[in-house]
Amino acid sequence: MNIERLSERAKEYQKAVRRLQEALAEDLSNILVYDGVIQRFEFTYELAWKLIKAYLEYEGIADVKSPRAAFKEAFTAGLIDNGEIWLEMIDDRNLTAHTYNEENAKQIYAKVKEKYFPQFATLANKIAEAVK
Repeated sequence: MNIERLSERAKEYQKAVRRLQEALAEDLSNILVYDGVIQRFEFTYELAWKLIKAYLEYEGIADVKSPRAAFKEAFTAGLIDNGEIWLEMIDDRNLTAHTYNEENAKQIYAKVKEKYFPQFATLANKIAEAVK
């Protein structure tokens, strides 16, 4: 992994974070907002763990093969602040990918808004500083 490729991945991730933020700002009177936020959460989550993987490889810290390993190593390296929230994301990501239930969708929407989005935004800022 070179700095140019890492920077490119960081920009892709930052764009996904902005798109998730846009979806979270939408009016909840439209039930489709829940679906849109969940879809953007899934996409942002995938980009996040792959960006973490790339960053860890670039820094020579670790060669990770899974989101769980990436989040644990990122927490140890100080790249993410709350490892438990990132590990919780794994379960919610798996839940959204394999089943659909309106009540679950609303619960996950709330978690994305209150817990996961701030973590995504913090990661975007830390990576942006690192690839300057």
